[in-house]
Amino acid sequence: MSSTPYERTSTAETIGGFLAAASIFVSATGIAYRPLRLIPFAIVLALIATGIGGRATRLATWAVGFGAFAFAAGMAAAVITSNPLW
Repeated sequence: MSSTPYERTSTAETIGGFLAAASIFVSATGIAYRPLRLIPFAIVLALIATGIGGRATRLATWAVGFGAFAFAAGMAAAVITSNPLW
């Protein structure tokens, strides 16, 4: 057989995936609304998800990268449009 056996994932790995997804959502929200308040929190969530590891490691890594991009884009958008940073 060429297929791999099914392995159950732990609860921590599932929570890590949810944290990574929540981090991406909060980062995207932070671009449009208060980037200095939301995006650092989202980056911390992504780093925790990366530390948990497991099945969603690639998603968590993308969440960290997207958080960095969102921070730069959100700060630029807030400065250009004269919106408050926090």
